Amino acid sequence: MTHEARSALLRAALDAAERGWRVFPLRAGTKRPVLHGEAACARTGECAAGHRKWEQRATTDPGRIRAAWSRAPFNVGIATGPSGLVVVDLDVPKDKSSSDAPCGATTFAALCERAGHAVPTTYRTRTASGGTHLYFTAPPGVRLTNTAGTIAPLVDTRAWGGYVVAAGSVIPAGPYEATDGSVVAPLPAWLLRLLQPAPARPAGPLKLPAVNGGRAALAALEQECAVVITAPDKQRNTTLNRCAFKVGRFVAWGDIPRHVVEEAFQGAGETGGLTAAECRATIRSALDSSIRKARPRDAA
Repeated sequence: MTHEARSALLRAALDAAERGWRVFPLRAGTKRPVLHGEAACARTGECAAGHRKWEQRATTDPGRIRAAWSRAPFNVGIATGPSGLVVVDLDVPKDKSSSDAPCGATTFAALCERAGHAVPTTYRTRTASGGTHLYFTAPPGVRLTNTAGTIAPLVDTRAWGGYVVAAGSVIPAGPYEATDGSVVAPLPAWLLRLLQPAPARPAGPLKLPAVNGGRAALAALEQECAVVITAPDKQRNTTLNRCAFKVGRFVAWGDIPRHVVEEAFQGAGETGGLTAAECRATIRSALDSSIRKARPRDAA
């Protein structure tokens, strides 16, 4: 790599830091952090008090940045959470043969339209794969985490626990380039509502929608919703998927309207602590699969 290219990567790291974004080195020509893992940690230097991961070691200190990038032509990672950022990642379909499949930019534009808003104007970069990163400032006092396809297909978000590759970095597939240098806009309130976990609701009797349905279908729906509400933290989404799938056959048989099942599981999932977007995506996928695979009633 030429001296000019190495200098450009250092400049990219310093430019990001000047914006207040905490950076850390990525392996040259890749998107992988260069910092050591916990298993290989010698517990010295910055790790003397315990292993520090890339999110903890990311910095805006120009001196530390120059020292790090003097060692190798590292790409630049931005730790989104510590930087006060939420980055929306609009991906492109991985299957190149599916040319008619909508990309993340298309599904996000549709999501914005349904919310009654235009696609926000904010700092954005073009990724090496042809996707787009939209940068937003995180609202104060809110700690969002990463999502993957829960608000719309091929739309991910990066916040605490995540990072993005900064403009100026280069991988074999191509460069990361800033395509709109606008000031970073605040995260829109409507998007925050989709990403923020629902507040815990007091436990109480499950209230199903007031519509008619088969007795067995309503009993199954009530039972499975109760299972979702009491699921352990790390199993909530999997439990919601499994329970919605079980009830889907009653929708396929015409015993209960689909919107009734969706509404009941949406309430149960949010009560259990899942985001509204996670619930919608999981319920939709589970019911679609269950209805498609449902056997006739007399064969069930």
